[in-house]
Amino acid sequence: MPLTHFLLLIAAVITGAALTLWVSIASGWSPMAVPLLALSAALLVHLNHRSGHDHEG
Repeated sequence: MPLTHFLLLIAAVITGAALTLWVSIASGWSPMAVPLLALSAALLVHLNHRSGHDHEG
């Protein structure tokens, strides 16, 4: 992966995280709601992936 693509990817992730935090704070969500929501989403993705094709062959 070229360096410019890598740096753009990092910039996009940081911008997305900052935008998510700004929107959640501006809408009045609890500070614990965002990490809890993120962990819940990560758990759902993990569980859905495990039920897929982990051990092919």
